[in-house]
Formats: sequence, structure tokens, C-alpha cells
Amino acid sequence: MIDKATALQTVLRKLKKLPMEHAIDLRTYKRNRSVVIKRIGEDEFNVVENGFFEERFLVSLTKMKKLLKILLKKEFPRSTKIRLYDLGPAEADLHIKRKKI
Repeated sequence: MIDKATALQTVLRKLKKLPMEHAIDLRTYKRNRSVVIKRIGEDEFNVVENGFFEERFLVSLTKMKKLLKILLKKEFPRSTKIRLYDLGPAEADLHIKRKKI
């Protein structure tokens, strides 16, 4: 769990170190909305938004900051804490169940 206030810097720092074909998953506290980011190239990321809106983006690391700002505002409007999962070598567009049963 990370604070929303420091989430942007934390995620960008994690993305710089992320190995090729690995992904991270950002979720709300209730785990009902998510943003999955997968590294697909040296400077290319596949971003899948699954929540209020369902969209896919293909961005470079330089444009990631602006996109993450927009997505955090859109998908996590009232959240104060964000769950950050390291998925390892996973597919970005698979819907991964994170709810406890």
C-alpha cells in the first residue's frame, strides 16, 4: 500500500527498474478498479485501464508521468491509499482477480 500523494513518484521509480515483459498492477483499496502497466520495449509500456473506463494506451516513459496523473485522478478520485502489486512476467490485458473470497 502506498499513499496517493507519493504514488506518482513511486510508480515512475518502479517502472524505470521494471524488467522486460514484467507488469505492475495499481488497485484501489477495495480492489474493484485497476491500472496495469507492462513493459513491452526498452522505452515502451502497455497501460490497461479497467474501472470507471476501460482503455488501452501505448506510451513511452517520458509521457508516462502525464498519463499516470490523469489515470490516478480518473480511477482513484477519493482514494488515499493505493495497492501496488508486482505481477512478474504477466499479460497486461488479463483480468486478474485480487479480491479476497
